[in-house]
Amino acid sequence: MAMEEYDAVNQIVLGVISWTTLFLFIRKIFSKRSFGFCTRIVSTIHAISAVILASLSVQDWSCPVCPLASASSPKQACAKQIGGSSFDNSFHHLVCIVGIAAGFAFGKCGSEQVATLFILESSTPFLHARELLKELGYRDTNLNLAADITFALIFSVARMVGGPYLLFVTLTTNNPILIKVMAVGLQLVSAFWFYKIVKMVKYKLTKTREKVGLASTSLQNQKLD
Repeated sequence: MAMEEYDAVNQIVLGVISWTTLFLFIRKIFSKRSFGFCTRIVSTIHAISAVILASLSVQDWSCPVCPLASASSPKQACAKQIGGSSFDNSFHHLVCIVGIAAGFAFGKCGSEQVATLFILESSTPFLHARELLKELGYRDTNLNLAADITFALIFSVARMVGGPYLLFVTLTTNNPILIKVMAVGLQLVSAFWFYKIVKMVKYKLTKTREKVGLASTSLQNQKLD
């Protein structure tokens, strides 16, 4: 086994142990909360760490995805390590796992994969904030609505602006065909989720307007009485 492969295996093992330990620690602190609540806290920390490490691994901010189709640098390898069971969610994770494994196997696409990590994880903290607020008793509040809208905006910009650009450079660069296929699959899932998020935000805003309307009508009726 080459030294680079040995280091990668060590990083993976260390990562599994570290995140498992963190989860057990969080679970002990929030023992009265649900399993999902603790999982979301760990996932939020994971996402923030991934975004920070992905940002630090950028070699040139004038071209953050450069160098294209190149071997992973040590910083990029570190960033990639940090990086419900519905069909679309399972497909998303399968594509991510195969894509990362292919990157390691071919020893290429370090910049593209770290950029993908940044795009995927940038909206994750707000995704989990929505559910954490619900369990804390803030369901159907303005705070929860703000988390919904913030998540939707960041997801939309990252996945539907940054995503297509990254897909374009991945497809037009000398990358392995497997990684190109995984990039297409990941963008298709993002587009599907974007459609679902638009419907969710539309529903939430309609519901909020209806509540405001009912409150206004009730107040008017009280004044008439």
